[in-house]
Amino acid sequence: MSSTSFVLNNGVEIPALGFGVFQSAPEETVAAVTTALEVGYRHVDTAAAYFNEKEVGEAIRRSGLARDEVFVETKVWISDYGYEQTLHAFDKSAQKLGVEQIDLLILHQALPGEFDLTLDAYRALEELLADGAVRAIGVSNFMPEHLTRLLAETSVVPAVNQIEVHPYFRQSELLARDAEHGILSQAWSPIGGITFYRDGSHGSTLQDTTIGEIAAAHGRTPAQVMLRWHLQQGRQVIPKSVTPSRIAENADVFGFELTGDQLAAIDALDTGVRGGPEPERITRETFGREIPEA
Repeated sequence: MSSTSFVLNNGVEIPALGFGVFQSAPEETVAAVTTALEVGYRHVDTAAAYFNEKEVGEAIRRSGLARDEVFVETKVWISDYGYEQTLHAFDKSAQKLGVEQIDLLILHQALPGEFDLTLDAYRALEELLADGAVRAIGVSNFMPEHLTRLLAETSVVPAVNQIEVHPYFRQSELLARDAEHGILSQAWSPIGGITFYRDGSHGSTLQDTTIGEIAAAHGRTPAQVMLRWHLQQGRQVIPKSVTPSRIAENADVFGFELTGDQLAAIDALDTGVRGGPEPERITRETFGREIPEA
């Protein structure tokens, strides 16, 4: 994969490499996003539930880049699901980001026990798309059964499904389902950060011997090898960091190519163990949080 962008199923172009701000404290976000934009990132992924949309917007304004030079993505949190609620969630996010149009707006989780609310939220996204308020819509953390019902009961095929994917948790069945429907898989925690900051039982992907040997063969870092693995297999990636040197390192992933054997060796590291919360356990009672107006 040599291209630096993907084309979504509605014709909108998205950078292949994005910059994530999950768990970036508001006071660190402006500097991190500013650095990312200076290095060359042109896609920033945030979410209402990250509580740093305002800081993302501020960094984009300070950059001096034209609005159409930065692809802005954010997510609607489950507390704002429902048709009217989700329309209002767009207003809240757009105001915080300081934009009139959001490039990609997605649902942050499925609500398996209240899927009608999830469907109503997605129908609101469809209206925002039809009105031109957003350029593309999608979902996050949707499993095959969630996609099946969503596709059966709504009109617009999601442009993306943002999911946990890294060498220790590849989600091959879900990746195949996304591809079957022309849905771009976006990898969150693409270098496996969740394996060492939330549950270190598998060890760190950054210390994995197989990945380390491949990195040494190319004169690259383990993080760069993992990002390259995603890109060559057709996944968009959103690595996150607040450290300038790592932000720059993660951007330098287009000057080398992994072999088929190397890709297969990384595939073989899959443990089948999820690092994030189980999608079936997501409820408003357990995970609900108020998203402020401003």
